[in-house]
Amino acid sequence: MSEDVADPARTSGRSGHRRRASFDVARLWTRTSGALTTVVRWVCSLAAALLAAHVVLTVGGANPENSLTRFVADWSGTLAFGFRDLFLKPEQPKLEVLLNYGLAAICWLLASVLVVRLLRAFGAASR
Repeated sequence: MSEDVADPARTSGRSGHRRRASFDVARLWTRTSGALTTVVRWVCSLAAALLAAHVVLTVGGANPENSLTRFVADWSGTLAFGFRDLFLKPEQPKLEVLLNYGLAAICWLLASVLVVRLLRAFGAASR
């Protein structure tokens, strides 16, 4: 076959002119929701990892004056939201940290699963 023959799918009625590709909103939303699901997973996983690290460092007896321990504790305090003082056991501070921050980490992971499922459902609905 000759290479001079125009592909009918890529040209309009006039020879040599290409048709403009149409803007596909569904494809854009599918890509955007895919990117959003990745970002949500990373953010929620990072939050849960920081909370779990705080639990491990506290229960393990890490030096509270260490810069890494302070960094993790500061961020964990921010990420724990209302869970910081959910359980109050002043006689057992390690158990308090385990319950409060451990529950916050689990909630971050559950939130990740729910938001990712919603984004996927909306992405699939637009197809």
